[in-house]
Amino acid sequence: MAKNKKMVEAITSRDEDFAKWYTDIVKKAQLIDYSSVKGCMVFRPYGYAIWENIQKDMDRRFKETGVENVYMPMFIPESLLQREKDHVEGFAPECAWVTHGGTEKLAERLCVRPTSETLFCEHYKKVVETYRDLPKLYNQWCSVVRWEKTTRPFLRNSEFLWQEGHTIHETAEEAKEETLRMLKVYEDFYRETLAIPAVVGRKTEKEKFAGAEITYTIEPMMHNGVALQGGTSHYFGDGFAKSFDIKFQGRDNTLHYPHQTSWGVSTRMIGAIIMVHGDDDGLILPPKISPIQVAVIPIAQHKEGVLEKAEELKEMLSKSFRVKLDDSDHAPGWKFSEYEMKGVPVRVEIGPKDIENNQCVIVRRDTREKIFTPLDKLEETVAKALEDIHEAMYNRALENMKEKTHVALNYDEFVTLGKEQGGFIKAMWCGDSECEDKLKEVTGGVKSRCIPFEEEKLADTCVCCGKPAKHMVYWGKQY
Repeated sequence: MAKNKKMVEAITSRDEDFAKWYTDIVKKAQLIDYSSVKGCMVFRPYGYAIWENIQKDMDRRFKETGVENVYMPMFIPESLLQREKDHVEGFAPECAWVTHGGTEKLAERLCVRPTSETLFCEHYKKVVETYRDLPKLYNQWCSVVRWEKTTRPFLRNSEFLWQEGHTIHETAEEAKEETLRMLKVYEDFYRETLAIPAVVGRKTEKEKFAGAEITYTIEPMMHNGVALQGGTSHYFGDGFAKSFDIKFQGRDNTLHYPHQTSWGVSTRMIGAIIMVHGDDDGLILPPKISPIQVAVIPIAQHKEGVLEKAEELKEMLSKSFRVKLDDSDHAPGWKFSEYEMKGVPVRVEIGPKDIENNQCVIVRRDTREKIFTPLDKLEETVAKALEDIHEAMYNRALENMKEKTHVALNYDEFVTLGKEQGGFIKAMWCGDSECEDKLKEVTGGVKSRCIPFEEEKLADTCVCCGKPAKHMVYWGKQY
């Protein structure tokens, strides 16, 4: 048990130092390792398995809406990137450039893709000729490079994994519908798969994506009161089409510019899972994406029949769940801590007395509740426990978000909340970006997160300048 105690103590308490707690979990749960290049991670098998499960679930959801997967090149010629002025200006500070091929200097610099709008536009111009070619609903799973000044595993990386959807449509109405449809896919995924609630709405003009007409966002709240931009969906209008001269013959036999969308989420979702659900003993993984849903732990495995029964349970449960039997020579206490650290939702313990009584013990990771169940009821009891865990995790996260959502009716309240409370601040806003800048400056980083779809009228005037208010905005600090 000394090893067990030492292992638990190795995690910094999240209330003592949240950033250190986060880093401890990332490393000790064996999610990533650091590489020799700043901001570039090695995904260890357990960390990558979480991403694979996320990818599998989301990919299914995308395809159910008619989306097809494609793959675009990693490199973007500088001249191609320059064709959309607002877009390139937005990414210029983060671009990584290739200047040489072998020993030869390239005639034109190549950007290592920070995003792929320009590549998709180049392709669309070749394949879209008439309205019959539309819509094209594409997505790619890939990595992108953004040279971040400050990096943190999963949250801000120089290279990270993501998906980026790019669609092109005959009309503005169709494109706008697609933008909102994919935002809803994200919202449902966060709730149904990750057990994470979020505020959903539209970004302000200042905060929208470079080159977009409208940007929508999903904003979950972390345990420490800091928001995370969990995913975005953008309506581009016909701006990119005009920049790249993409035209199609319409139903009226005249040429038209198509309308485009883009939407994406990344491996920062894993960071959100850690910071929303984790505790001082490690990860608590949502059952639907946990690489191991059930860990079978034999107790007194040296005794006759124990390992055989544990193997029998593993085989039975593996028909419905992702199961690992740990028959290593580590002590049971060490194993308990190991799978708690890794956030495995359910632990099944089986020992000689359990076998005698034709039962086993199920332990929930989220509450540590022990459930004694007959062996012939094990599968349905595990299934019920996984459902209950997901629901309980979501409700805890929702309660945390509610507790950390405040209302500011005037400037002084806003500044006090921004400096001392953290979390979301609901406050009225006039629509002027100068007020956004001022509120960010005086609070040390509180920014507009989004304008929710359902706005409340908290007051008649802007919390910053006192002018007539146009919108209620969720504000907060962000990762």
